[in-house]
Amino acid sequence: MRSPEVHYAKTPAGIHIAYQVVGDGPIDLVFVPGYAANLQWQWELPSYARFLERLASFSRLIIVDRRGAGLSDRFSPSDLPPLEDLADDLETVLDAVGSERAVLFGAEDGGHICCMLAASRPERVSALVLYCTPPGGPSRDRTQEEHDAHWEELLRRVDASWGTAEYARWDLGLSNPSRVHDEGLVEWLTITQRLAASPAAAEAFLRLYRQADVRGLLPAIRVPTLVMHPTNDRLSPIEHSRVLASLVPGAKLVELPGGDHYWVVSDTDDLVEEIEEFLTGTRQVAAPDRVLASVLFTDIVGSTDRASTLGDRAWRELLAAHDQIVRHELQRFGGRERGTAGDGFFATFDGPARAVRCAAAIGQGLRPLHLEIRAGVHAGEVELAADDVRGIAVHIGARVAALAGGSEILVSSTVKELVAGSGLVFEDAGEHELKGVPDRWHLYRVVG
Repeated sequence: MRSPEVHYAKTPAGIHIAYQVVGDGPIDLVFVPGYAANLQWQWELPSYARFLERLASFSRLIIVDRRGAGLSDRFSPSDLPPLEDLADDLETVLDAVGSERAVLFGAEDGGHICCMLAASRPERVSALVLYCTPPGGPSRDRTQEEHDAHWEELLRRVDASWGTAEYARWDLGLSNPSRVHDEGLVEWLTITQRLAASPAAAEAFLRLYRQADVRGLLPAIRVPTLVMHPTNDRLSPIEHSRVLASLVPGAKLVELPGGDHYWVVSDTDDLVEEIEEFLTGTRQVAAPDRVLASVLFTDIVGSTDRASTLGDRAWRELLAAHDQIVRHELQRFGGRERGTAGDGFFATFDGPARAVRCAAAIGQGLRPLHLEIRAGVHAGEVELAADDVRGIAVHIGARVAALAGGSEILVSSTVKELVAGSGLVFEDAGEHELKGVPDRWHLYRVVG
């Protein structure tokens, strides 16, 4: 979906607040993301766009770039606006779109703005939704020293490398470690930072974020409130949301599975379904997209013996070189990395011939390192839900790879049939039982 039209609401002080309106549902839902946001650019990430589209499926969604960030008017980093001014800006947007009462949905420090408006102007707020919003101060599982050290390190890195791939990778390493090697995501996040705020402005937002303490106003919130947080969040301890929910009368706390802090770069379905059920009383479970895909699994042969021979440090360096070669070939052949486990890779391709040729190129590229891999390729229908890939085809691909020997690429009969005319040559590898998969499967070995 292309980015919707951007509008501006002008505050009494003459400040322009950028916003978008998507959908025409019966509920007005105002979404205020964290400070690192840009209305136009966020639609360029498919999982983010899908998240916004799903919210708009049951609401009139109003998305806001706060004052000083994204497409809204900027301010001098030395002139931080107080929280009540940022809340007034939201009310200006409500007036501009003709909304008398709306649900406020705030993520991270965007939740502080929403809390302020909900407590001070309850007649304009019908409900409150908060995601990973800290109430203020250190969490119970961190000492004040640990809390201060975390913030100082964050500010130091923003000053040194904001808007660079280096910072994006460090950020993902804390927030979504499973995605730290996703170069497409690293690029999107890097550009997001540049389009959201300058380094000095980002530091200013972070200082405001650090200073914000909304514990005193939380008991005054009298609207229905939903608080959500990933259970194993490394960047922001779940204890933050537990404390916040305990201070808002009648608040509902939902502890989401997993540990990804930045929900918009992964599977957003659980989050949206909780919000929809809270606001409408029902949830429309998203049906995953089912597509034909070719799956490739690779694994280093004899990795345990090699690691023990080399020692930890040398093995880590060799493994890093292996990973670099694999990712280079995946990019060259149009593969998409879906996961890693130990020294193995799982990737998907639009066509099986590309998957087979990529496996062969990886094997050839690893020869100078004296590494050999086993690989398995299968093609079948899979379920795509955000960045998650599921289905029996995935299990078959993994089982085929497990049967391969050193420097061997095994494929299913489905792959052999689909690549007819490609010039690839196979030899019969016999019928096999695949653990956990019905029936016997005819496999073929790639030759040459």
